[in-house]
Amino acid sequence: MALAENTVEENQPKGVGEYLLGHMREYGLLFALIAIMAFFQIVTGGTLLRPVNITNLLLQNSYIIIMALGMLVVIVSGNIDLSVGSVMGFIGALAAVMIVNYEFNFLFTILVCLLAGGVIGAAQGYWVAYWKIPSFIVTLAGMLVFRGLSLWLLEGQSVGPFPQQFQVIANGFVPDIFPEGIGAALAPIFDARQVNVLALCTGLIAAFAVVSTGIRKRARNRAYGIVDEPRSFFIARNAIVGIALIFIMFKLSTFRGLPNVLITMGVLTIVYAFITERTILGRRIYALGGNQKAAKLSGIKTERLTFLAFVNMGILAAAAGLVFAARLNTATPKAGFALELDVIAAVFIGGASMSGGVGKIVGAVVGAFLMGVLNNGMSIMGIGIDYQQMIKGLVLLAAVIFDVYNKSKQG
Repeated sequence: MALAENTVEENQPKGVGEYLLGHMREYGLLFALIAIMAFFQIVTGGTLLRPVNITNLLLQNSYIIIMALGMLVVIVSGNIDLSVGSVMGFIGALAAVMIVNYEFNFLFTILVCLLAGGVIGAAQGYWVAYWKIPSFIVTLAGMLVFRGLSLWLLEGQSVGPFPQQFQVIANGFVPDIFPEGIGAALAPIFDARQVNVLALCTGLIAAFAVVSTGIRKRARNRAYGIVDEPRSFFIARNAIVGIALIFIMFKLSTFRGLPNVLITMGVLTIVYAFITERTILGRRIYALGGNQKAAKLSGIKTERLTFLAFVNMGILAAAAGLVFAARLNTATPKAGFALELDVIAAVFIGGASMSGGVGKIVGAVVGAFLMGVLNNGMSIMGIGIDYQQMIKGLVLLAAVIFDVYNKSKQG
């Protein structure tokens, strides 16, 4: 009887305050991002959220976000990859040599570079998965090896520029499929010279998709008797996300529209969120990071999963290298230097656990944007790189302390 009463009490809806305290790990980061953006918007006199700066923010952080998706999978599986910055620089160098020096077709070069990234990931994953060498050691060695290979491949010099077709990967924008007359007619309403209708419609569709998905999920949870978030919090959260999406897309629509890398990041984020949250493969990766021995005893092929996690990381690092090289329009020996720290920091700030088994794709993306907003906002304010590095380090430390505190509280 007492057990039944306890069960009923556990299934009662919680208040907003109680719910937030129990889910601070999930929503604390979102509130932090909003607060940081509001702070920099005020102190920079509105510069942070100007259309041109939002576009630059997306372009500057695109390769970080792409690698953060793969890094989350690696960290959730209970490992880490310190070589991603060097691999990214090496792939950019390989692309430059192939396209600029040897005049290979850029599409063929992209395929070769992505394949090379997969091979690099496989080489590192082999030693981690099948020889049980700690990933920290293997990828630290990889970081040094590929940094040296970049210097050797470029002969210590920058190589560029790239042809326009290749630069479009990072610096191009999706053309507006709607007639120019519609954008011109909307321009006076939004106080702009021209409105990119495609970007505006994309924002409306994205907001509708997020809200409708949330409503369906809430209805499904209620049907199965699963306790969901309080209705008032559900409405507020979806309103904030929907308005934010529409606002960002509106800003982009008054500048140059949708950057190509935004589409790339959006598609990759959706795909990886689906894989990690809705597939058997995703559940097995979390089981692997949560308890490798238990996962192996339950029949999961832990070695193969670890191997595939590093292959995936290598491919995404290669994709980031192509985007980075296309954005700079040149490959340099120092490309990607210390970027692995930003990628790892984004994942940990996004809620991933140091011990593995915990973390979400959306959290990694938000963590990357938080780091990007910090960098961008401090640069606009004229804060020196020395202080920027210290502040980013303190933010990372705070995120890890918060993770440890949550675990000790739950334990």
